[in-house]
Amino acid sequence: MGVAGGLFPSPLHMIALAQVSLNRWLRALLILIAPSLAIDALLLVITFFFYQLVPRSIPHYVQYAGGLVVMAFAAYSLIESRGKTREEMANSTALSYAGVSAAAFAELSAPGTWIYWLTWAGPRLAEGRLKGYWHEVPFFAGGLLGYYGAAVASVAALAWGAGLHKEFKKHLFFVANVLLLALGAFYLARTYFAR
Repeated sequence: MGVAGGLFPSPLHMIALAQVSLNRWLRALLILIAPSLAIDALLLVITFFFYQLVPRSIPHYVQYAGGLVVMAFAAYSLIESRGKTREEMANSTALSYAGVSAAAFAELSAPGTWIYWLTWAGPRLAEGRLKGYWHEVPFFAGGLLGYYGAAVASVAALAWGAGLHKEFKKHLFFVANVLLLALGAFYLARTYFAR
């Protein structure tokens, strides 16, 4: 299950891919891993203590906000990159802070995150109360290793594929942000039609 989540294209993947296009691998890995770990830790605590109180409709409303934030970040990133060289974009602290903030919010608002915690992790934690939490460690550890391993591998594969064509690599930052804009619009459309 973790591998499938790590391979599924997400805003985090696109933001990390944009950083890879600027030869900022460390920043890309940080964006890909740190927000997810922080959000998962927060949702673990919330699920552990308040699972019964979390409304089941929350993913629906959070997706609206997430779609808007992802689209806003993509638009901001595209506007900020106009007329700048790759080096100027790579050294832009405003773009870096905006990227990390958008990555964190994108992870928090992603439908898969909420579906995972409400339908899989929550019941597993409830079962852990009965059978012991050590019984659930392999489930969570396997999910984390699968997710982060697949996410890093997929971004590396995308960057490698883009590197095969020098002309495409020049435009990878633009392409990643356009895809991020489309992904935000998809979140909004899916949320609206799933009412």
